[in-house]
Amino acid sequence: MYNSSQILEKFNEALAAVPYPDKPAGLYEPIKYVLSLGGKRLRPVLLLLSYQLFRDDLERALPAALGLETYHNYTLLHDDLMDEADKRRNKPTVHKVWNANTAILSGDAMLIAAYQLIGSTEHGHLKQVLDLFTQTAAEICGGQQFDMEFESRMDVSEEEYIEMIRLKTAVLLACSLKTGALLGGASQEDAGNLYAFGINIGLAFQLQDDLLDVYGDTATFGKNIGGDILCNKKTFLLINALRLANKEQAEALRSWMDKKEFDPAQKIQAFTSIYNELQLKQLTENKIQAYYDASVENLKALQVAPEKLTILKEVCDHLMHRQS
Repeated sequence: MYNSSQILEKFNEALAAVPYPDKPAGLYEPIKYVLSLGGKRLRPVLLLLSYQLFRDDLERALPAALGLETYHNYTLLHDDLMDEADKRRNKPTVHKVWNANTAILSGDAMLIAAYQLIGSTEHGHLKQVLDLFTQTAAEICGGQQFDMEFESRMDVSEEEYIEMIRLKTAVLLACSLKTGALLGGASQEDAGNLYAFGINIGLAFQLQDDLLDVYGDTATFGKNIGGDILCNKKTFLLINALRLANKEQAEALRSWMDKKEFDPAQKIQAFTSIYNELQLKQLTENKIQAYYDASVENLKALQVAPEKLTILKEVCDHLMHRQS
């Protein structure tokens, strides 16, 4: 079996070899740029690790892995534009290097490329894989819409937030794992358990992202710390701060959220102080641990040799202790 580093190396070689046209440069250069920024390549690695539980010929699963990573980066490109984000993986975002129209059109081309890559899956599994991917892509759009609607609401519940991140983040991780299982010839039960594993680890992963936005390090996080705070983004921490705050804390939060002009560092410090007073770091860490524990149970239910799960478990353990 290949370890995760070897799988990542194989995938990056395949990604670099995808033959995008040279012209028009204004369409394809942004695609090459965003794909060159690197990242954890978590989704294709999970797909290939899942496939490897059932078969050894990884090359057979590479087209689907390439398609899902291309699709993921397409969503990031458009998300950055909608969020007006300046940085992605510590580099300027596409709409900052080029412009908004280029980000939209190049993103559209990436979506088409993703379908082309996934569409090259062997015929015996093509319908299942395409149906799963199409369902996932539609769910992610729903998650993004919920996220945007939350911007104008002050009454978002924790349950609503968890459902939003399930759709926006977790379903693509689950899709990656189930796709690998389907391509590997897994039983429907094993494919379903890997999908459930992806949902739980995906929820934990996104809650980690919320935590790192407040308590992470810019140098390793790849994004500006406090970005969610500055744009009043409804995160797990803010939703629970609004729920648990006393009158004075609630007034302070709402006052900062209503301000149109402010010192960014002061706003971040004010929110962080309230989060600390409410012990939201511990609350979030407990929630992350609960989803991680559930994901471990999903893995235990798989009908595969326990030693085969070692590498997949190591990747997920690393995710739970990441700083970026």
